[in-house]
Amino acid sequence: MIDILFLGVGVFALVAGIWRAVRARRTGAGAGVAVSLIALGAAFCFLSNRAQYVESALYPSLGRLLSNLATMVAAYGIGLTVAEISGTRDRGGRVRLAALGVALTLLTVMFFSTPDLPRGIGLFDELYRTHPTLVVYVFTYTVYLGFAVLDIGVVAAVTIRASGGALRAGLALLLLASAFAVAYLAGKVVATSHALQADHPAKAFCRGPFSTLPCTLDVGFPAVSVLLIVLGLTIPSVPGLVAARRDARTLRLLRPLRTHLTRRFPEIVRIDPGGPSRRERLLTAMSETNDGLILAGVTPDLAAPAAARLVRDLPDEPGEAEPSAAGTEPFAADVARLRAIARAYCRLDSAAPGHGMADPAR
Repeated sequence: MIDILFLGVGVFALVAGIWRAVRARRTGAGAGVAVSLIALGAAFCFLSNRAQYVESALYPSLGRLLSNLATMVAAYGIGLTVAEISGTRDRGGRVRLAALGVALTLLTVMFFSTPDLPRGIGLFDELYRTHPTLVVYVFTYTVYLGFAVLDIGVVAAVTIRASGGALRAGLALLLLASAFAVAYLAGKVVATSHALQADHPAKAFCRGPFSTLPCTLDVGFPAVSVLLIVLGLTIPSVPGLVAARRDARTLRLLRPLRTHLTRRFPEIVRIDPGGPSRRERLLTAMSETNDGLILAGVTPDLAAPAAARLVRDLPDEPGEAEPSAAGTEPFAADVARLRAIARAYCRLDSAAPGHGMADPAR
């Protein structure tokens, strides 16, 4: 059950991270979120029982080290992302990076300085009293992660007041995830203290992620925290994804009308085609289409069907009449107007003899 939970959460985070990485290549934003999600996914995959047995064949308890290192990198990335959202990224940025570097180095040195590490599942409970390097290891991990989680929670709590919509929902989930992570770290401190004080400490095996209170703190809460983090980092991007799909549909809808107008009025084609993003391509297409409609004599108050007929029936050569002046419209209204004209034009074009074009709005 624990293996399924860890692998499931890990794969979920990896898929979300890869998706964000693909979007980051297209939009140029969100690379930090992608790295954080991939690191979280890798941490849980490294920590699954089956993966630990394979990793332990390379070096005893290697899966525990790899998982802890990935978790710390993910915490740094999430903290950086939340700070960027709140506008405080430049404050303490170097301190965060230096702290991460020191913690990663110390963790690695302490791990490889410890002899007789167990093979298979890396549980250190019975080794703390006899291996001081492992005490330093778990202390470094807990302290760094504790400060990182508290930093994320505080920044999210402060920023959530000034945010709204999907961003507020995402920050609320990150704040809740921080609470679960703090509970997990508190349980880890208590468990380590008990192992140091016990005369005969034993490995703490769990039958299920929520079978006992220690297992809930050590297994269940981290999984819940990561799930909340993945959702919290993903939800704010949903409105942008919806807008991107809407922009793509608008571009497809405008294509026949824009092509007709640019053939009729070549001068409306912009020399600078704009940036690579879909929104910038849409703005270019709208600008060219609006310029063409103005030259065709289409006024803002003209109904879409009448405007489409006017464009379709344009003479082969431009007339002597001055083009009508177009009023300034808000972006959303301008998009709706152009979509209506483009849709009406496509219907007229498909109804013309010798044309079988389907309505692209469907």
